[in-house]
Amino acid sequence: MMEHILSLITFSPLLGVLLLLFVPRDKAGSIKLIGVLVTLIPLVLAFTMFAGFDSAQEGFQFVEDASWINIPLAEGVTVQFNYTLGVDGLSMPLVVLATIVALMSAIAAVNMIQKRWKEYFILFFLMQVGLFGVFTAQNLFLFFIFFEISLVTMFFLIGVWGLDKREDAAFTFLLYNGLGSAIMLISFIALLVNAGLVEGPAGIIYTTDMQTLTYNLTNPASPLFQAGQYSDVFLYGVFFALLVAFGIKLPLFPFHSWILKVHYQAPPPMSMILSGVLLKIGAYGLMRMEVGFFPSIAMEFSTMLLVLGIVNLLYGGILAFVQEDLKMVVVYSSISHMGIILMGIGAMNRLGFQGAIFQMVSHGFLSAIFFFIVGVVYTRVHTVKFEELGGMAKVMPFTSGILLTAGMASLGLPGMSGFISEFLSFLGVFENHPILAAVASIGIVLTSAYLLRAILSVTYGPTKEILVGMPDARLTEVIPMVVLLGFIILIGVYPAILSDPLQTTLQSFLIRIGG
Repeated sequence: MMEHILSLITFSPLLGVLLLLFVPRDKAGSIKLIGVLVTLIPLVLAFTMFAGFDSAQEGFQFVEDASWINIPLAEGVTVQFNYTLGVDGLSMPLVVLATIVALMSAIAAVNMIQKRWKEYFILFFLMQVGLFGVFTAQNLFLFFIFFEISLVTMFFLIGVWGLDKREDAAFTFLLYNGLGSAIMLISFIALLVNAGLVEGPAGIIYTTDMQTLTYNLTNPASPLFQAGQYSDVFLYGVFFALLVAFGIKLPLFPFHSWILKVHYQAPPPMSMILSGVLLKIGAYGLMRMEVGFFPSIAMEFSTMLLVLGIVNLLYGGILAFVQEDLKMVVVYSSISHMGIILMGIGAMNRLGFQGAIFQMVSHGFLSAIFFFIVGVVYTRVHTVKFEELGGMAKVMPFTSGILLTAGMASLGLPGMSGFISEFLSFLGVFENHPILAAVASIGIVLTSAYLLRAILSVTYGPTKEILVGMPDARLTEVIPMVVLLGFIILIGVYPAILSDPLQTTLQSFLIRIGG
């Protein structure tokens, strides 16, 4: 099974699609049960993969490589797209994160989705295929296909099951991310033509295999590298094109405006996926392709990446502080925390890279639990505005306690994942850019201010009439809260569980940038 475990993780959700085809639409209980149980399968497989991952082994593990598409262009010249999957210390934690958040999202949908459950879970399963495939694909063509699957399914999941202005939000999501996809596709084609050449016994092959591209672009032993074939227009053009493409997904200021509308209108289970996993595709792409393919250019523009990260951090924090709606506070908080990832990448050292990856995983859990709690409150009273809430701790003490604990984790309380990720990222920045790090530290103060303001506004004070008699979390709501918070605490008290698998992968990145 371990030989094909990545394919099993990626495509196991299709079992749910097959089962749902035979379930009548009106059997809501059966549909929801299938939705949760089938989502449990990739989670179990992901933990099996995690247990079998060798932290000391260099390169990719659990690799699957099979001939897939071969397009002859001329005699002895072929364009080849192989079905290639694999994980390393960067992608493996993100696969595990995706399976955990997906299961919690499926459980959230049991109470928060009120119509067309069969169609919802079919699209949800297809979206999982895209999510898992993006992090396991080792071929740019395959990566792009999985990326588009996640994009199209999310469009329908927002447009059909969102709030009142869901169609507008869905088309905004499609417009921005479709533009990013187009830029990404053009960049991938440029990489195929300029850096994907391999000379084999059967002739010349052009490929989008990631390891081949990395070798051709960065290794002095590569014939293409030695020939000095790459023009500055190609190198810098693709670098900045991918920065925009993945910056839209991250989202990076000023490409962030789509996320405001989309998050507010998306159903809570989709907000959990969107912020917890989909945004990490942008961060993953920046690490894997920007730093992986163009290490010298990334080093050259590292200060620019740092400044962009600080702008995200401070911009998101300032606007989160002035919001009067709990959901919008969480949205702007996500924008702010994505800045920490970019800062860690811009540090261009081991501590910074490690902090960026920790932040990807930590924020995945934190944003998922925040949006879940927002969904729990909204499904009861249909509002999350501060002026209409207050005193929630008296009627919903468990939910309020989880919200406060998650807030402490997000603002960097020691013993929780937020502290580890922020500490490593800032330490990496301080190592090379102490002045920029000092400016960025204002963001820590802002985070404390807006989170405490929001949580106190909702949970303390006189209980508003709209909350009187409101029940606390049900069992199906307690499970996601406890599980997500458990992983937040686990990473905080035992960071080695995440840092150990990273080291050999980080070393390969550092070698490329000369560190």
